[in-house]
Amino acid sequence: MDPSFQKRAKNLLFLSLETVSAAPSYELLDATLQRLWDKRAGQFHPEEIGKFSPRQLFTARANLYAEFGKIISIGVGYFHPTEGGPLNLRAKTFVGDDEKSLLEEFKLLLETKFDPKNLVLCAHNGKEFHYPYLCRRMLLNGITIPKPLQIVGKKPWEIPHLDTLELWRFGDRRTSVSLELLATLFDVPSDHLATDGTSVNRMYYVEKDWSKIRQHSLTEIAVLAQLYLKLNNLPTITAENIFLTE
Repeated sequence: MDPSFQKRAKNLLFLSLETVSAAPSYELLDATLQRLWDKRAGQFHPEEIGKFSPRQLFTARANLYAEFGKIISIGVGYFHPTEGGPLNLRAKTFVGDDEKSLLEEFKLLLETKFDPKNLVLCAHNGKEFHYPYLCRRMLLNGITIPKPLQIVGKKPWEIPHLDTLELWRFGDRRTSVSLELLATLFDVPSDHLATDGTSVNRMYYVEKDWSKIRQHSLTEIAVLAQLYLKLNNLPTITAENIFLTE
């Protein structure tokens, strides 16, 4: 293994988030938030507005906005280089109904298990979704943002965040490609990856299927790590060296 990559690998943490709407349905949302959601939904693409009511859009899209959604799962993964052996990937999930406890657990992990000066976070569309979403939900829960997520006032090259979508864009801001599509193109196994806001809401609010939520989160971490290797022209990890812990 390239020694320079082995050094970087020890400080790389992959992230995935599972988010749902803040309430099970539009009708159960606070009246003021209903009005504000109506205003937000009115800014969506005209085709969506024409086909769906704000109530329907709330179920399908509210989880994408930190102001109208919440985090129910945080998946994390990291490479574990072995002396003279193969590269391993280890992943786990933090899940639960108590978002504040979930975020505090994640913050504790960042602050106690990794060197904040060298830690690099990696997510797909992380710069437009994962990192800001985490920061916003932490503030709304009264949690101080941990150092690896503090970006205000920093220059772009001072921010230790990687984004596989950005790596694929090569500067083309018009391009938006899903993790599932890139996994398919690079032949990375991606079972259980395809979900949308409606299906995650259903898993959480209707089915209460934590096993399925965990599985999706762990799958995303495994796919993300393999994609990162592909985008850097590095060998991928064999299935027996991927350790997923629920």
